[in-house]
Amino acid sequence: MPEVDIHIGGRVFQVACQEGEEQFLQSAASLLDVEAQALAEAMGRVPEERMLLMAGLMLADKTAGLEEELRALEHRMAEQARAVPPVADVAPEKVEVRIEVPVVPDEVVQTLAALTERAEKLAGELERKSA
Repeated sequence: MPEVDIHIGGRVFQVACQEGEEQFLQSAASLLDVEAQALAEAMGRVPEERMLLMAGLMLADKTAGLEEELRALEHRMAEQARAVPPVADVAPEKVEVRIEVPVVPDEVVQTLAALTERAEKLAGELERKSA
């Protein structure tokens, strides 16, 4: 079982933990240290037991506040979910789809064909003259 040195309120404690949990222990100790440092700044040096007790209580208070906030948010989400009808109950929107197929008038097609034929004749004549 590994032992880890943790720093809380300017003091070092050696704590044993399960293999692989060292990082979690350091994170938890860091949270406790923030509260202990705030206590030390506000009250000066206090006995170790009192510092740890008060820092733990401050963390517990924050946790309780966050849990209450979480419950309130979950309650609001549940209310909103009840207020929104299920997807199956909602009528699908009618969307009008318009598809346009371009149609070129016959006289335009004939004119283009005549121009193409004329351009090919001119190209042929230029080829013969340049040869």
